[in-house]
Amino acid sequence: MTKLLFLLTLLPLTAFASEGTAVWLDLTNHWAGYFSLILFALAYILVMVEEFTHFRKSKPVILVAGVIWGLIGWVYASQGVEHAAEVALRHNLLEYAELFLFLLVAMTYIEAMRERLVFERLKAWLVAKGFTFRQLFWMTGFLAFFISPIADNLTTALIMGAVVLAVGSNNPRFVSVAMVNIVVAANAGGAFSPFGDITTLMVWQKGLLEFSEFFALFIPSLINFIIPAAIMHFAIKNETATVDKEAVDIKMGGLIIVVLFVLTIATAVSFHNFLQLPPVMGMMLGLSYLMVASFFIHKFENLAGEEGFDVFKKVAGAEWDTLLFFFGVIVSVGGLGFMGYLALTSELMYVSLGATYANILIGTLSAVVDNIPVMFAVLTMNPDMPSNQWLLVTLTAGVGGSLLSVGSAAGVALMGQSKGLYTFVSHLKWTPVIALGYLGSIAAHMWLSGIPFA
Repeated sequence: MTKLLFLLTLLPLTAFASEGTAVWLDLTNHWAGYFSLILFALAYILVMVEEFTHFRKSKPVILVAGVIWGLIGWVYASQGVEHAAEVALRHNLLEYAELFLFLLVAMTYIEAMRERLVFERLKAWLVAKGFTFRQLFWMTGFLAFFISPIADNLTTALIMGAVVLAVGSNNPRFVSVAMVNIVVAANAGGAFSPFGDITTLMVWQKGLLEFSEFFALFIPSLINFIIPAAIMHFAIKNETATVDKEAVDIKMGGLIIVVLFVLTIATAVSFHNFLQLPPVMGMMLGLSYLMVASFFIHKFENLAGEEGFDVFKKVAGAEWDTLLFFFGVIVSVGGLGFMGYLALTSELMYVSLGATYANILIGTLSAVVDNIPVMFAVLTMNPDMPSNQWLLVTLTAGVGGSLLSVGSAAGVALMGQSKGLYTFVSHLKWTPVIALGYLGSIAAHMWLSGIPFA
């Protein structure tokens, strides 16, 4: 092994053949590899400071993705190796295409429900009930926990954040603490469902875990939310929230769209479980449900003299910056993996530390670096682990982002929505408490799934 590593150091362009056909060049000690690592690090710094620069996160990662694969193509061409890089890139593009179409359908449904005022109706109902701040703290937390497995953690956080701002505009402390709670709850709820977070979706689409296996994370996820919430509870005064009551009615077809979204999820799960087809095909079929329904909603609204519902405007309203960001991340990380860096990382983490410690470290890293590239890197490494370890890394990558406000899309979105009431520093004050929930959820999963503590 030592001799092999020594040879790799001297010959960074050593070619390896797999079954005499596919050729791979180790670029981990080549200038192109070093340059690619530096570019990716710089791009991700720009992603992390998007809140301050307002430079959309998709721009730097797409630029770097193109440069990385351009370098790979140039090196391979100069060494006379044909098609190997092309085959690897096409594989990355296929992985992205499945994720892209899946998310596009989900985002289109969420956008349609938002336009039909489904979420506004929920907000108005909560505001009108006259709850105390402590009651609202727990209600928004539990709603975030149970809605995020279906509507994803980002959308859920924005909905609950709007409720908190509506009832607590005169109570900055309540808004700050409640938004920390929402971020933790939304991320925790998203961890036990393939639809709750991008990371869980990637694991499910990869075929590493069955749909039903994710629900084994319910209790650990609940613990992750309950422990910090129980402590933060005492930071909120038990006063009654007084706000103007606003009546909101769901627009025509809104409830039908909710039913169709549930049916779409069922279709995707059925395609995967019973027909052994990619779940994205079920999601695309589900999009057709919405398209057909939109035709009739449009007709009825035109007859009523209203502007008709247009499903393609909902497609346009999807979070395109996020979707394109995923492209840049997946293709960039795929390029670094093709260069050989992920194999080295896998050796360092999963062989040296062992699966359990490596998976816990993955969750900690996701608090600083977005969990999507971290999880995609793990999936690309594809370490040989049993299902309980795959569940562990799914849990830690999902809830580890709650440790910092910049560690998850939910936290970043609420910082923008709160207009200075919820900030990086206000979240950081509660990081030790959130860490207790993080460790508690890991301990619960290890105990329930039989992973040894030693």
